[in-house]
Amino acid sequence: MARLLEAFGRFSRFCGQVGWWTLFAPLKGRVRVLMPQMFVVGVASVPVVGLVGLFVGAVIGIETFDLLAQIGQETRLGGAIGLSVVKQIGPVLAAMMVAGRVGGAFSAELGTMRVTEQIDALRAMGTDPVRHLAVPRVLACVFMLPVLTVFSNLLGIAGGYLVVVKGFGVDGGQYGAFSAFLIDSWDVATGIIKSVVFGLLIGLIACYKGFTCRAGASGVGRATTEAFVNAFIAIIVANFFLAKFLNELDKLFFS
Repeated sequence: MARLLEAFGRFSRFCGQVGWWTLFAPLKGRVRVLMPQMFVVGVASVPVVGLVGLFVGAVIGIETFDLLAQIGQETRLGGAIGLSVVKQIGPVLAAMMVAGRVGGAFSAELGTMRVTEQIDALRAMGTDPVRHLAVPRVLACVFMLPVLTVFSNLLGIAGGYLVVVKGFGVDGGQYGAFSAFLIDSWDVATGIIKSVVFGLLIGLIACYKGFTCRAGASGVGRATTEAFVNAFIAIIVANFFLAKFLNELDKLFFS
């Protein structure tokens, strides 16, 4: 328990440093450092996130078509697929892909820099490594994961449309009408809010694991594995509490 509390304290201190430098770091040169990380997180992740979203939407259409067709409600599949993708599956899947592809890469990159004493060299030159290395990566995850989530949502809905309308012959007009009827702006906002939180968690955990990496190749490998596993768990747990909190907000202000 003492070790767990100590580790939580170190992580909290690291999060505080990231928050401080995010708010109070000089703006000069920030965009120049941030843009390459946004490319790594966003543009480079588009193929895998899009492919996963497309086929997940298609699988949902295949699995749910027979169930709703038995009661003559197959035209409502558009709303069912769209709602599940936009509120739950899209944000979580996009976060998982980013955690595996980008989070692991960040922790390995920063861990290697720590092992080879490049982080110590930055401190010796008077540059804070958290500001220079961690903050751009965390911000890139926060900014780009919502964009990837929207892209994943669109392809997920498109995958469901291809299967249900083109494959099973459901009327496309009714499919679209039920999608528009069941999905409102708050549902879309729910997925975006979740993706922002997930991006923050991925960036913080990946960078922290890189900064606290143990010496040697085994230390880098362990840090990379722990970054993905911890980010995965954090996403699942956060999704539960966010779903509960956002649903209560929906009932309180929008119902």
